[in-house]
Amino acid sequence: MLSRQKRQIDILGNIPFISIHIACLLTFWVGFSWTALITCFLLWFVRMFGITAGYHRYFSHRAYKTTRWFQFVLALLGNAAAQLGPLWWAAHHRHHHRHTDTEDDIHSPVRSGFWWSHVGWVLCPYYSKTEERKVRDFAQYPELRYLNRFHMVAPITLAVAVTVLGVGFQRFIPQLHTNGLQMLIWGFCVSTTLLYHSTFTINSISHILGTRRFDTVDNSRNNLFLALITLGEGWHNNHHYYPASERQGFYWWEVDVTHYILKLLSWFGIVWDLRSPPTKVYEQALYLTEKY
Repeated sequence: MLSRQKRQIDILGNIPFISIHIACLLTFWVGFSWTALITCFLLWFVRMFGITAGYHRYFSHRAYKTTRWFQFVLALLGNAAAQLGPLWWAAHHRHHHRHTDTEDDIHSPVRSGFWWSHVGWVLCPYYSKTEERKVRDFAQYPELRYLNRFHMVAPITLAVAVTVLGVGFQRFIPQLHTNGLQMLIWGFCVSTTLLYHSTFTINSISHILGTRRFDTVDNSRNNLFLALITLGEGWHNNHHYYPASERQGFYWWEVDVTHYILKLLSWFGIVWDLRSPPTKVYEQALYLTEKY
């Protein structure tokens, strides 16, 4: 069990996080428009890609290579998701892989329950520090350290930009039936809240519900629904069996949107050396299928 200090929730320190959730209730007041809904989806999608392709597959696992400028773009997109900095995120995720579903795992639903693994640990100040020793490979870049230190700059800038865009739409393209406040609530607050909880399901639900192709030492599971709402991260049992792979849907029928986009980018030389599961992984999957 985690100590009391490691389970202490800081409400005041998480007012921005809580406020974004509460602001979603204003959708009933600001109303609906297709413009706001499309903006909500696009900003969810782009920032989810920043988390999955950037924070997770690149910064946490180095599952492919890219240039320094695109590395910064990935970090900025992930930063805009309001899930702290790339160094913080990668350090915690690397810790998770070393201690998955053990007493040292910060957010295991098996050890600490669903609520804690889903969101409780995020609200605990004990885990707010970045352990740079776990991400020395990326901590050498000053621009990444800047994004990590001033991690609220990108989300705040995005919120302001979306609001200004809505004001512009209202004034110059009134037929879109939107305004600054509506775009702020739908485009930023609702989008960010959906982004939070779709991401958080990988810590919580993907260690509880789903199928297990590989007999890993943890409780990781594959879940199609989670793969759809996280652009491919739901193939969690695959990922925990061979985390070095860039693609997490190991077979063509396992939808992995992040992999498709990275594959497309590789054709233009923006990313390269996308790591795939070796033959022995597929042989092991076949062996376990035949065995059971």
